[in-house]
This record gives sequence, C-alpha cells and structure tokens, in this order.
Amino acid sequence: MFDALFRFFFDLSPVVFSQGEFRLAPSTGSYVAAVAVGVAVGLTLLAYRSGRGRARDRIALATIRVALLALILLCLFRPLLVVKAAVPQQNFLGVLLDDSRSMQIADYGGQQRAAFVRDEFGAPDRGLLKALSDRFTIRTFRFSAAPSRVTQEDLAFNGSQTRLGAALSGVRQELAGLPVAGLVMITDGADTADTALGDALLGLRAEGLPVFTVGVGQETLSKDIQVGRVVTPKTALKGTTLMVDVVLSQSGFDGQKVTIDVEDEGTLVSTQQVTLPDAGTPASIPVRFSVTEAGPRVLRFRVSPQPGELVTENNAREALIDVRDRKEKILYFEGEPRFELKFLRRAVTEDPNLIVTALQRTADNKYLRLGVDTPDELVAGFPKTREELFAYRGLILGSIEAGAFSGDQLRMIAEFVDRRGGGLLMLGGPRAFAEGGYAGTAVADVLPVVLDRSQVQPKDSVSRLSVKPTRAGNATAVTQLADTEAASVEKWESLPVVTAVNRIDAIKPGATILLSGTDETRRERPVLTFQRYGRGKSFAFTPQDSWVWQMHASIPVDDMTHENYWRQLLRWLVDGVPDQVEPNTMTERVEPGEAAEITANVVDPSFVELNDAAVVVRVTGPDGAVSDVPMAWDGEHSGQYNASIPTKAPGWYEARLEATRGGKTVGSTVTHFRAAPGDIEFFDATMRAATLKRIADDTGGRFYQAGGTATLADDLRYTGRGVTTVEEHDLWHLPIVLILLVGLLCAEWGYRRVVGLA
Repeated sequence: MFDALFRFFFDLSPVVFSQGEFRLAPSTGSYVAAVAVGVAVGLTLLAYRSGRGRARDRIALATIRVALLALILLCLFRPLLVVKAAVPQQNFLGVLLDDSRSMQIADYGGQQRAAFVRDEFGAPDRGLLKALSDRFTIRTFRFSAAPSRVTQEDLAFNGSQTRLGAALSGVRQELAGLPVAGLVMITDGADTADTALGDALLGLRAEGLPVFTVGVGQETLSKDIQVGRVVTPKTALKGTTLMVDVVLSQSGFDGQKVTIDVEDEGTLVSTQQVTLPDAGTPASIPVRFSVTEAGPRVLRFRVSPQPGELVTENNAREALIDVRDRKEKILYFEGEPRFELKFLRRAVTEDPNLIVTALQRTADNKYLRLGVDTPDELVAGFPKTREELFAYRGLILGSIEAGAFSGDQLRMIAEFVDRRGGGLLMLGGPRAFAEGGYAGTAVADVLPVVLDRSQVQPKDSVSRLSVKPTRAGNATAVTQLADTEAASVEKWESLPVVTAVNRIDAIKPGATILLSGTDETRRERPVLTFQRYGRGKSFAFTPQDSWVWQMHASIPVDDMTHENYWRQLLRWLVDGVPDQVEPNTMTERVEPGEAAEITANVVDPSFVELNDAAVVVRVTGPDGAVSDVPMAWDGEHSGQYNASIPTKAPGWYEARLEATRGGKTVGSTVTHFRAAPGDIEFFDATMRAATLKRIADDTGGRFYQAGGTATLADDLRYTGRGVTTVEEHDLWHLPIVLILLVGLLCAEWGYRRVVGLA
C-alpha cells in the first residue's frame, strides 16, 4: 500500500529517492522568473499588511500565497533526481533461496512456503525470475547450513538448519570480483545458527553490497501449539524422580486443555493434563516423571496435535539425560545418639544408588562408624584433609556443635560446597545452627539461612510444626510424596507435627523455602530451605525428629512417606556433583557428519585445576568403531580441555574421558551424544520480519513481503553497484507538485470564505 501511494504521488519508488541525488538545473529564464517571483512576494506582503481583516487572517493568507509562489519558483528552477541505474545484462545478481525444512510449513495462502519459490523461480519465462533475468545475469544459490549453486530441480526443502550469516558470506565470496548489483534473499528468516549475524552484515556493509530480503510466511501463526523449551538435568541417578519445567506457548487455542506426555525411548512414563496459557504468553509447566533405565536416555515431551494446527512438528521436544547407575556416597556426622540418624539410614537402605556413611560421636574423641568401605575410613574422626572430605559427594551435619571442628575443618566444609561442588545438609538439633555456635563461621556463609548469635531458641524450648510445601516447593521432586500433586498435598496435610529447637527467622537473599511449618502461635517458619552456593548447593532442615513420619501411631506400617522423602532429598543433595574429570558437550545432538565439541574440567583430589594433565577421549561410534582423540588445554581457563569429535553415521556415540598426570590416573568419566537430524527448523517457525528488515537496513537494501515483490526488479536497478549509467528524472511535473499547487489555491480560497474575505 505504501509503495503504491508513493508511486502515485512521485512516479518513482522509494528506493530511487533513497539512492538518488537532488539537483537543480536552472536556465537563464529561471533567474528572470526568480526576480519576478521576488517582486510578487514583496507586493503580496505589502498588500496584506495594509489590507482589511484581522492581523492573524492576513498573516495566514500571506503565508499561503508566498508558499504558492515559492513552489512555482522551485518548478522553474527545474529540480532533478540524479541516480545511477544498472546497465541491462551487464551486472550480476545473486539470488539465495531458502532450502530448509521450515519452508514446508503451509502458511503461504494455504500452501507451503516453498510454493512461492516454485511459482516465482520455477521457470525462466515467468514470475520474479523472468523480471530479474530481463535486467541482470542471475546466479542462483540454495542455502540451509551453507550456500551452493542450484537449479530449480535441486531444491528439496529438507535442510535441517538455516544459517543466514553463513549463506550471505558464502555468496559474497563466491561473487567476488564480478560486477554485482546486489543480493536477493528469499527466506522465512528463521536463523538457527549459534553465531551472530552481525559479522556477515559487517562484511556486506564494508563492500557496499545491498541485500534485498523477501519474507515468506506469516509473522504470527493463526493456530499453533509449541513445546518451546524443556529444562532437564544433564545427569540423574537411576530411579530418581524428576520435576522438570516444560515451556508451552500457543496461538489460537486459548484456554484449551491438552495432555503433556513424557516418553522414554517410546515408553510412556508420565502423562499430565494442563490448560494452555493465553496466546503470546509462554507458561512454564512442572512435569513429574522417573528415570528407571540406566544409560543415555532420550526423553520426549509431547503435546498431541490439535485440529487446525499449522505446524505439528513443534509439538514435541527431546532432551538427553545421562542416567547413571552408581552409588553416591554421603557422609553423615552426628554429635549424639538419636533416632534421626537411625531412621535416615534405614530410609535409604533399600536404595541401590545411595550410601550414607555415618560418623556418630559416642564420647569425647570416640566415634561409631557405620557404612565404611575400609577399616581406615574415618578412623581418626571427621576428615582432616580436603582429599579425604572431597571423596564424598554429600555431607550431612546433625546435632554437632561448631566447636567439634577446627577452624580449618570449618573452612573445608565451606570449600566442599564452593570449590568441590558438593551438597551440604544441616539438620535441626540442640547443637545445630546458631544454637550450636555456627554463627560467624565459614559454614554459616554457606547455609541458606541467617544465623544470629543474639537470637537463639531458649534451652528446653520446643516448637511444634505442621509442615507443608510452599509454592516453590511444589515444583520440586523432593516434596512429592504421592503419585499426583493433589495426592501429595493431601499426604502432607495428614502427616503428624514435628518439633524444632532452632530459631530461624530469616533466609539468605538467594535462598528458597521449600517446606514451611506453622507453630502453635500460627507463625510460619522455614523447615526446608535451599540455595546454590559456588559450584554446589546447601540445605537447612530444621526439625529434629522427622522420624515421627515413620513411627507415629497414625502412620501405617507399610507407609513409605518417610523413606520417599529422604531418598528424594538425598538424591537431590548429590545431584550434579562434579567428578574430578567433568565433561560437558556443547550440544547433545549434532547433524550426522558434523563434529561434536566436548570440553572437560580436570582437577586433582583437592579439586585444584590441572593444566598439565594428559586427557584422551575414547570414542565408540554407533557401529562399534573405537577411536582416541586427545584433548588440549584451551590456554584460557584453568583446568579446561577441549576436543572436536568427528561423526559419520547417525546414532549414539559414547565418549570415555580419561585424565592422567605423571603416569598416574587422575580420573575418568563417560558421557554420550548422538548424531541425528535436528527438528529445530520447526520451532519459533514464524516469518522473522525483524531479522530480514535488519539485514536489508544494515546493507542498504529493502525488505519485501512475499506478496509485494512487484517493484523488486525495478528497485534493484538503482543500487548504484556494478556497471551503471546516469539517469536524470525531472521532479517539477510530478503529481505531488500539481496536488500541492491546487491544494494551496484551494486553501487560500477556502480560508477567505471562512473568515468572510472572499
């Protein structure tokens, strides 16, 4: 519409005006006319100065008359628009056609986006291709991950990636040295590249090479449901119950109920009904399921396609979780004999993936050791070296006062969380928290609650707490005591009260209360609080007798509430705790034939980074072929090593990382990745007008909608690039000039009529 109006008033397109140079070409008669117009202006001002009527009316009429004379004078000086126009058939034009899978989406007038490409570029004697060929020598390229020369028959629209920057840079280099008028890019603008687009635009701008972009598709899909993002841990213990956030968005299905299904390698492991959020407002939905099979597991989160959906491929997301079947060791240090230790260890006895090694003080410098692996383990009491303490993945402090530790041991506990990345849990008791003298220590810095020496609970004072999950706690697996969220809430309401002897009034700014308790005065008090600290995490559990959830008279003998709670909490305590060799893949899936980038952080037993280790990745491909790839220290980050793993066939790849130093093994670990075609093309699959406008604006080109390319071929003549000739366009006889002349005359007459001077 804008182009049509602009051409109606100015006879030329906006591109011609943006590229042209304004000039005047007066003749001798123009200067004579200027003198005459000057005299006329003077007479006009003199006449209206002494005329009748109000002063403001005379000023307005004089202004209109002077503007009319000025416009006539401008026309007499013959205004010109001088532009450089491309010489026909003397310039090249690069045409880039999007060959990715997103072009299969049927939102172009009920047809696939690819239909526009076929209609306009399917034959040399029709469509946009003919209009361009009449003026330029065409070089056509297809692109998805990279550009390549193409004919119409080569287009398959099955590329699994779209990299706009790589396509533009590749074509620019391909056409280097030729007289190129510009580039035309036909695409939906869905850029899936990890790299920034700015570098490619900088190169185009430096060469003065304009890009004219044509957007195909709808900017907003009329009907669509998308699983936008799934937040899952990279690793998990076998048998762990997980609560993950699934982000849903939709358009055209406001308030509709749908079901989220979770599949583990084709097996349905969870299903949950949810109400879709309002259009344009993504919502995070907590979804609960368990991982029961060890090894790399691909979890698929799926919403069934609904009638009328334009894109169904974005109704599912996949996430890789490396499920580990190994024993995680936790050290529990208790300062006095009490039931909490006994029942906590009993709760995890049947858990094949948790070992709670207990150190219980029975007298001064005398300890009972439970669950040790060797006769020498903890024989001298609580660990005195970092290497000994850091061998555990979790640490529980029961009712043990701060004075039982040396200053170095307290700092070791803080470093266990901060540097080692372990999990710390402090339990309530008469010798715990501020009552145990921890305020002001290094351990207090790590805990998620605020400890104040001046605010301790009076001795022998006990608070009775009715425990329930908070809103944040309901989104975590640790508070889920039943098969459904509603049943879990009902279970919490039925549990007997517990007691606390520690006064906790405040939590740290970055902490989260997961369980809260209501005491006899109806005051809310934190029961289970959590926070991230450094590389690890810490918890504060204030009750001293959670064992009553097992032994109270109201609890049936076969009730597993106590066991489930402690298993889930301790699994979370050790979740994500790093090994001495900790791998990280940049992406869990790569295209077959592409390389997978792997990094590894390597530390010694005291978790000090090593830059002189020898790290090798032993890669086992889907066909069983084994190859060793050395990893190199990146030279920038202490302890970080990188490697690029080539892939060939699609399928699973196992990467076993082994680090040695001075001939001795530092550590080893296993991670997995897979080579498979991606489906990222169908996510956020609307036409990206903003991206395409940016490309055009930054390079001096122009953006067009697929239905408005009628002027594209003419506009490309005036880029000023390649072999050009100079054209002069007279501006004095444009329709806009006549309209202004008539408009000023009518304005003067109309004003006179209104004020009674006609």
